[in-house]
Amino acid sequence: MREIVRIGREQLATVSPSDLSLRAVARELGVVSSAIYRYVKNRDELLTLLIVDAYDELGDAVDAAVAAAGSSPRAGVLAAARATREWSLREPSRYALLYGTPVPGYAAPADRTTQPGTRVAVALMALLEQARQEGRLEERSERLPRSVRTDLDAVRREFGLEVSAPALARGFVLWTGLFGLVSFDVFDQYGVDTFSDREALFVHQVELLADLAGLTA
Repeated sequence: MREIVRIGREQLATVSPSDLSLRAVARELGVVSSAIYRYVKNRDELLTLLIVDAYDELGDAVDAAVAAAGSSPRAGVLAAARATREWSLREPSRYALLYGTPVPGYAAPADRTTQPGTRVAVALMALLEQARQEGRLEERSERLPRSVRTDLDAVRREFGLEVSAPALARGFVLWTGLFGLVSFDVFDQYGVDTFSDREALFVHQVELLADLAGLTA
């Protein structure tokens, strides 16, 4: 199975997800094409394996960066953001599989992809909760639409969070904003000559997101 995933990764670097081929995997493994179906039943199953593999590798990179960042939740957020960007620039085809154009006809099975797919979000929420416990999270009075507050309260219960609904709403901006920044970089949406130092730009933008989230030093 590890070899199948490895070969699938290599395919992703040269073809679109829609064009992944189990027959090509079988050829690379040196087995007849019928043998591969004992392990992976179809292309969609291969896509799911590759998605989970990519989410887990990204999640591992973020967790390691946060652990090495020290005790400051804000430093942890910045480390998580850097790790996300570095992994994504190193693995653009796998990042595109996760956050690019959906693959026509494929629906990721939630029971297999939701947990790995939310690892970065969970890490960021844990840092928000840590900041609240340590008095490093600014609380601001904000009005939320009733439906939004209801949904955020459900998230708070699911993950055992004590941060307020407004603080969690800002945390969601941090999460989605981070991947917006990374996508602009990975997919070269700034253009060639707009910024001479994209890493410096990225760090500045993440600092702004951390300010918005209310994370203090």
